Amino acid sequence: MLTVLRGSPWIVTPRPIDSGMRLLCFPYAGGGASVFRSWADSECMQDIEVCAVQLPGREARIAESPVGDMHRLVRLLCRELEPWLDRPFVFFGHSVGALVSFELARELRRSRGIEPRHLVVSGCPAPHLQGFERMCDLHDDDFLERLCRFNGTPPDVLNHPELMQLMLPALRADFSLRDRYVYQEKPPLTCPITAFGGMNDTHVSADDLRSWRQHACEGFQLWLFQGNHFFIRSAQELVLETLSSVVFRHQRVTR
Repeated sequence: MLTVLRGSPWIVTPRPIDSGMRLLCFPYAGGGASVFRSWADSECMQDIEVCAVQLPGREARIAESPVGDMHRLVRLLCRELEPWLDRPFVFFGHSVGALVSFELARELRRSRGIEPRHLVVSGCPAPHLQGFERMCDLHDDDFLERLCRFNGTPPDVLNHPELMQLMLPALRADFSLRDRYVYQEKPPLTCPITAFGGMNDTHVSADDLRSWRQHACEGFQLWLFQGNHFFIRSAQELVLETLSSVVFRHQRVTR
């Protein structure tokens, strides 16, 4: 069961922890907090509070209008997530979620004078390379055909017209975050950045991931895992072991 913390719909966690590091997780396009439901159950994550970001327009927030503008979403997140930034925290984002977490880290630095202890970006080219084939304005049939290429939506969902109609607004909004994103040059983050990628990801290359190096002035690492764009599912345990090692590195420093 997912638990909503402090009465806010923006963060859910399966296992609240009173102290230690928080891992704030940002899902891929169309994903919700349930993407990270099983993460807190992993033995290697037992001392980490996994906090999954739940954006409007999906799962428990399906009745709300999704947000397709990056600037507006980041400002909302900066305000709504503030209660969870009272302890040391790390950001993890996959695909579009990586781009959101990066921009949120920069906004927190600008408006609050804080940054995550570490930014882990997964399955996403460096922000200055964003030049994707635009999807958000395609006709439904073309949009769904391109969506299939990512291999992230189960066939039984894609072949369920009523369910896809419910999911389409959030999917379009999330791809709008990506498609309409405009990178602005700013100083690198002072926190380290680690990039995760899939060895067989045909959408994001190792060079795309290495380019994140220029956005961190305190260290960069690249980890490649077996799998395609959704290696965070197929190689989940190894991903979590690697992620937990990143988080615990900072947890030891804060003690």
